Amino acid sequence: MKVRRVLSIIIFTSIISVLLLGYLFINKRLDIKIISIILFGIVIIQVFVLQYFFKNQLKNDVVKRNLKDRVKKLNQDLEEANKLVDYKSAYLANMSYDIRTPLSTVLGMLNMLKMTDLDDNQRAQTEIAEYSSRHLLQLVNMVSNNKDVSLGEVKLNNLAFDLKSDLTHLFKVFEFQAWEKELHFEYKFLLDEKQRFSLLGDSVRIQQVLVNLINNALKFTNAGVISIIVDQTISIDDDQIVTFYIKDTGIGLKPHEIKQIFDDSKNDSSSTKGDYRGGGLGLSIAHQLVKLMGGELKLESKENEGSTFYFSLQLKKTLNLKTEPEIAQPVLSEKFNVLVAEDNRTSQKIIKFLLEQQGADCTFVKNGLEAVELYKILDFDMVFMDIYMPDMDGYEATKAIKATEKYHQKNTPIIAVSASAFEEDIENAKLAGIEEFLAKPIEVPKLKALLIKYSNGNASVSNHN
Repeated sequence: MKVRRVLSIIIFTSIISVLLLGYLFINKRLDIKIISIILFGIVIIQVFVLQYFFKNQLKNDVVKRNLKDRVKKLNQDLEEANKLVDYKSAYLANMSYDIRTPLSTVLGMLNMLKMTDLDDNQRAQTEIAEYSSRHLLQLVNMVSNNKDVSLGEVKLNNLAFDLKSDLTHLFKVFEFQAWEKELHFEYKFLLDEKQRFSLLGDSVRIQQVLVNLINNALKFTNAGVISIIVDQTISIDDDQIVTFYIKDTGIGLKPHEIKQIFDDSKNDSSSTKGDYRGGGLGLSIAHQLVKLMGGELKLESKENEGSTFYFSLQLKKTLNLKTEPEIAQPVLSEKFNVLVAEDNRTSQKIIKFLLEQQGADCTFVKNGLEAVELYKILDFDMVFMDIYMPDMDGYEATKAIKATEKYHQKNTPIIAVSASAFEEDIENAKLAGIEEFLAKPIEVPKLKALLIKYSNGNASVSNHN
């Protein structure tokens, strides 16, 4: 624009000059030779100006063309990067499913084994195997959950929960992992044992933070102690302040490293010390989750002495009084027929064991097509549908069942059962018309809740704990 403005001024000046010279020539105030020399000079100036202008115009055109080519190349690179991200997400989903499926079988078999007559040593060995399996399951969940956090796709699900009960099970898993590294692992809860209220919060996300932090402590500690403290001694009216401390005697950090430890861009293998792999994996995820829940993750560390991560959450107290656990009893008091579509034989045994424990009668089919045909012939009070099966998957089978005249009369509840428990799977299940989603490994309390909910008064609610 600046060059064009200058060119316009020069052209305008040249026109005025030519008109002025013409006026001087007509009035014979200037010799023709002088006028010719001036006009020649004006022409020379205009030639140089035009040459400069067109040269710049050509340069600008080249720059624009290069920029367009660059933008096109960047768009292509972005498209390739998005394809790679989609591929990695699909790979992560498949990997999670492939791991969770056999793992759910292991946990199911261990649960069945615990119901048999075991001596003390056998029971201890079974518990170690169960805790180790649950730890592996937590690692799988951590990977998929951390991905959701990094993509900003996390929403809190605040429910009433018993913090001590939930975390005790979690800490037991890490206790055996620390034992394998010959580390001393200790945890304690500072609270009034007489308190009868629960807390309102997202127990899953709290546990996700602790899983990330404890895994980090185990990774960077080769000797000594890992200590967990959960302080619930401070109450403010209807709120409970809960402070979590995760202490280790690991390699620690230098002061300048502490400042950047929660920065994802700094947590790469290039900053790894010695033989340790993966510097601070998951810490930025933990930091984001704590912030999302209204707290702030803090760190105190000293090189070669250890680190302490801590954070506080202000959680609402609930009116739900905690009750003493009752002896497990079947929740179904009358005949209750269940159709189970499951292609894995071992999974069939586990589901059969869990359902019969609750008083249900089970009929099994190995794919969705068989489920649809059998549903048309026999009467069932509930259908458990695996999502991924040969011939016809759970989504299509559900749609086919819901299209039958029998379904319109009975409105049989259909429950999805799958090791693939990603948001996309749950959303697809809803779109297919599936009422509930039960993730593998199946948790008995959730199974009981579903049986009670859909048994039309055929269940004993008092035993649902």
